[in-house]
Amino acid sequence: MNLTSATGPRPARIGAYRGRVPTGRRCARAAASTVLAMAICGSALAGPTSDSPPGMAVSVIRVKRECFSDVVRVTGTVVPKEEMQVRPDAEAARVTQVLVKDGDSVSNGQALARLARLQGPNAPPANFTLSAPAAGTIGRIMTQAGAMASMAGPPMFLIIVGGDFELLAEIPSTRIGKIAVGQPAKVDVVGIGVLSGRVRAVSPEINIANQTGQARISLGTDDRLKMGAFGRATVEVGTSCGASVPLSAVLFGPLGPVVQVVRDNRVETRPVPIGLLAGGNVEVKQGLNVGDLVVRRAGTFLRENDRVRPFIEDAASAER
Repeated sequence: MNLTSATGPRPARIGAYRGRVPTGRRCARAAASTVLAMAICGSALAGPTSDSPPGMAVSVIRVKRECFSDVVRVTGTVVPKEEMQVRPDAEAARVTQVLVKDGDSVSNGQALARLARLQGPNAPPANFTLSAPAAGTIGRIMTQAGAMASMAGPPMFLIIVGGDFELLAEIPSTRIGKIAVGQPAKVDVVGIGVLSGRVRAVSPEINIANQTGQARISLGTDDRLKMGAFGRATVEVGTSCGASVPLSAVLFGPLGPVVQVVRDNRVETRPVPIGLLAGGNVEVKQGLNVGDLVVRRAGTFLRENDRVRPFIEDAASAER
């Protein structure tokens, strides 16, 4: 049997035109891709928009006026302001009794010791009393019962007249010119704490060996003070007021210290001679005016004439 003739011609294959004629969905995707590509290319060619930020944002702070205290730091030992050495007025005498102790307060004429003057091998000793020549504090006792004493020998007692003490301070020769009589000082005495003092005297002599001078800082009367105690003093020698910036705003380079000023949204590098330091701020002697804007944390990432967007940082947030 002829099957071909019986069934008729073979029908066409379904999907014979696949890939030749795009469907509606494929047309939509192709159109969308084309539009997106055109949008991206167009944006890239157009460049930055007019509202793009001009330059990097930097934190700045205003230059302020501040007063700095100039101080000189020294060390020394506690000594009497005035002392008297006490000896008997006899050539040969033996101490029979000591009547005071170290640190005792004594009045003028008060008995310090009893002695016996030796007058000869057969003569009885003549007893007498040694008295304080001035009121004050017994700073040191250098005798005892049974010891010999004479007017030509070593002293028996050392009296701190009035009980007043001082710090005998060593000062470098480069700084002693700043020390003057009457300047206030804070003295930290080991074992006691900080006491208020004042410069009483400055020696005109410089020690050739160690290039230091000496000054005496009065401490007044205090029962806790002892001769020979170690102390550190801070002497206020003056005050300077002027422009002030944080130390972090200063760059130190081969040409000296500089700061980066922001003016008209541009960076300007200015050399600045600096002075005193206090509390993280530094005195700027010239080159800046109060109210100028400076980069708070200056660094090498900013260069001269760079365009920036300054962000003003107030003092409260700057300290945190």
